[in-house]
Amino acid sequence: MENITRFDTISQYNAFNNHETLHPLVSVVDLSKADKRQNVRSNFGFYTVFLKEIKCGDLKYGCNYYDYEEGTLVFIGPGQVIGGDTGGEYYQPMGYALVFHPDLVRGSELGRHINDYTFFSYEVHEALHLSEAERKIIFDCLSKIKFELEHPIDKHSKKLIVTNIELFLNYCVRFYDRQFITRGLVHKGILERFESLLNSYFGSENPQTIGLPSVGYCAEQLHLSANYFGDLIKKETGKSAQEYIQAKLIDIAKEKIFDTSKSVSEIAYSLGFKYPQHFTRLFKQRVGQSPNEYRLLN
Repeated sequence: MENITRFDTISQYNAFNNHETLHPLVSVVDLSKADKRQNVRSNFGFYTVFLKEIKCGDLKYGCNYYDYEEGTLVFIGPGQVIGGDTGGEYYQPMGYALVFHPDLVRGSELGRHINDYTFFSYEVHEALHLSEAERKIIFDCLSKIKFELEHPIDKHSKKLIVTNIELFLNYCVRFYDRQFITRGLVHKGILERFESLLNSYFGSENPQTIGLPSVGYCAEQLHLSANYFGDLIKKETGKSAQEYIQAKLIDIAKEKIFDTSKSVSEIAYSLGFKYPQHFTRLFKQRVGQSPNEYRLLN
């Protein structure tokens, strides 16, 4: 059985990193003060953001490429597992970690919208790579949170901490938008591969054996997390990944409808629909006509 280190509380993670617990639900941890360690798989019961302050070649997580040599943010949601085997080699962690428990934001505006920050479900190789100016802003946000943690607790403490975490995350949304633009060539390649994947899928027996292609399936085939893939396609095309798949499906369906030797039901099954009426409903929503009306008019 694989050995996974579990961190269920903020105080557990603080102790692991030789860091004093100033608040039971949130911490800004200086990783350079931690003991040398092996890179083992770890499960976090809270939200974790790593700011890696080392050259990309030394990064202990499996990144594919970098826009900038240092200043990389990795986001981990509660229950996720991160890390891997480095053959028993010890290393000195560097950088900072912002960790906060879901209970901290429960009932707050941030808590109600925490799932909108989809980067907490990205894969490690989809990390956010900061410019020097962005890195300074991130440090400023962390220093404000750290100031509140070191300040005697009063009636304003929780609101100010949560507000600054929300500000931190909103800046990360902006910086990811920038990254989607600056890495346009990489992403254009993904869009082309997505288009090719759909063409291959609908040109094979997969629709009849597997069914309609899902966003999760396409993301997996392109070696991306579903959330990163969905956000990327939305930024590149203005459509959600699901809308893009449906648009492709309708384009193929229009071609098939011209083959009058096939009934609408046969076309629906060939595209991966279990029930022809579901195909008819989607076609009418997207085209404004039923498949039979489209066939007769064209």
